[in-house]
Amino acid sequence: MTSTPARRRPYGVKGAPYAFLIPAIALFLLFFALPIGYAVYLSFRKVEVSGLGLGAGAREEVWAGLQNYTDALTDSELLDGALRVLGYGCVVVPVMLGLALLFALMLDSEKVRFTPVTRLAIFLPYAIPGVVAALLWGFLYLPDVSPFYFVLDRLGLPQPDLLDGGPLYLALANIAVWGGTGFNMIVIYTSLRAIPAEVYEAAKLDGASPLQIAVRIKIPMVAPSLVLTFFFSIIATLQVFNEPTTLKPLTNSVSTTWSPLMKVYQDAFGKGDIHAAAAQAAIIALVTLVLSFGFLRAANRRNKQEAAR
Repeated sequence: MTSTPARRRPYGVKGAPYAFLIPAIALFLLFFALPIGYAVYLSFRKVEVSGLGLGAGAREEVWAGLQNYTDALTDSELLDGALRVLGYGCVVVPVMLGLALLFALMLDSEKVRFTPVTRLAIFLPYAIPGVVAALLWGFLYLPDVSPFYFVLDRLGLPQPDLLDGGPLYLALANIAVWGGTGFNMIVIYTSLRAIPAEVYEAAKLDGASPLQIAVRIKIPMVAPSLVLTFFFSIIATLQVFNEPTTLKPLTNSVSTTWSPLMKVYQDAFGKGDIHAAAAQAAIIALVTLVLSFGFLRAANRRNKQEAAR
């Protein structure tokens, strides 16, 4: 009995998947890789002015080496902005992820009714653009127009200025928490729904209470989702820009360099020093990459250790 030789697929069929990838690769190179490469190129250049800077040839772009990076790392405004973002992140990330986990566990409970409506209500703030949300909250923070201050005045209670000093961090963090909790909640809730029902039934037969099931079963099993949401939250915190920029016209406590990205924007479009701004942007991107990679590596190492036990 002779075996029939296997048919060889034409070369065009083998190359079809790569042909489908060409548009995505082209868009990635054109709108992502190319701008990044150009920004890195600009970060190694500077403008040299001769004389009064007037006339043709008075301003010439020359090679700067690492000078822009050295200036950025010793820039007090950039470092102060990084410290402010660090304090801002210490408030936003734990509160936002804690609320997202709490809401996800509540929605996954059997006793909760109207789950679709509640889930939509929690997620809805995420659908509102960040600038619009910052404007809405900004006017709610203003004593002259806020209904909250009117109620506090009627009740004879103190009226704190949320746009000045330390409360400013809480005001900015509230906007981020209000807008980002819904997205993180959906990610965690989806992971909870993927847990087999047999796991819960076995725990109930062993006499576990709903609280014990949540703490000892649900939270450990959605740990990868918590890592993912924490990763996204860290990146979003390091890139905070919309909230302080939108609130800046409403208060003098927010400077034009309040966050590192605001410093980059101010140098590029306010001072016209696009080369220094490119170096600062490259440093911010590198710090974000290092922190993200380090966190993911630590999380993966911990998961491997727990799996080996």
